[in-house]
Amino acid sequence: MVHTVGWPLSSDTYGGSFIYHLEDNQVAVGFVVGLDYTNPHLSPFEEFQRFKTHPKIRPTFEGGRRIAYGARALSEGGIQSIPKLTFPGGLLVGDTAGFLNVPKIKGTHTAMKSGIAAAEAVSALLASDAGGALEASDYRARLEASWLWDELARVRNIRPSFRWGLWGGIAYAGLDTYLLRGKAPWTMHHHADHEGLRKASEAPRIEYPKPDGSISFDRLSSVFLSSTIHEEDQPVHLRIVDERVPVTVNLAEFDAPEQRYCPAGVYEIVHDGDVDEPRLQINAQNCVHCKTCDIKDPSQNITWVTPEGGGGPNYPNM
Repeated sequence: MVHTVGWPLSSDTYGGSFIYHLEDNQVAVGFVVGLDYTNPHLSPFEEFQRFKTHPKIRPTFEGGRRIAYGARALSEGGIQSIPKLTFPGGLLVGDTAGFLNVPKIKGTHTAMKSGIAAAEAVSALLASDAGGALEASDYRARLEASWLWDELARVRNIRPSFRWGLWGGIAYAGLDTYLLRGKAPWTMHHHADHEGLRKASEAPRIEYPKPDGSISFDRLSSVFLSSTIHEEDQPVHLRIVDERVPVTVNLAEFDAPEQRYCPAGVYEIVHDGDVDEPRLQINAQNCVHCKTCDIKDPSQNITWVTPEGGGGPNYPNM
């Protein structure tokens, strides 16, 4: 198991990698980029490809074969971002509710614990004389009394501290972890990820190398390995609120960052006719349901809605 932080990202962008060695000579590798990055020219997918070319990382993949690909947005807000957890007829558990321990990049144990607490809350509700109540309202209280809540509370300031950059974040993380032991008398807060983008004219362009087809790859051939499929006659599940905004705002001011932050090549600026008029084309059939567009769009003009049942990625070996 290997974790890295930083490279190839610049020091003002949060991110890092994981590499897990599995059975049958297989390796699972991923690269995480904080969606509060500021450079609209950045492509998380391309940063992942660059990461694999590092001389210390490349030997792990040389001679191997790419067999699967996927992408998703992590709920990394921690305890500050946990929403209301119950509603009539249901509860939020696991990563859906944001129970990921971000510094450790681990959430399976917290997901299991939240599932146990949810089952206990529902069981108690069904066994009570609640007069037909459908909401297990004591679920949150059960979580707050468990080790899960204490674990998330202790690491609550680690991720927000990286607003000071890589080195500032690492310095604070060491202070908070080893000296304050997660019991700092303050709690840092988050900001909306889409608010961080600078104008394209104010940010340095990033020239990404062409994929070599051996260690680094293109997006479309990668999406093919996700086994993503959507019925072609269903309504597009990526809703644009204002059809003018992708060109008049996103393209004009941010150089259409949706072309880069999407890991599946869903969004594409194309030019029509003799006047070379640009427009946004949505290749919804490519969507791997990561929901990055709903989060990162600088105009908050894209809404991801649930597509027709059964559609989307079908990840093998993941």
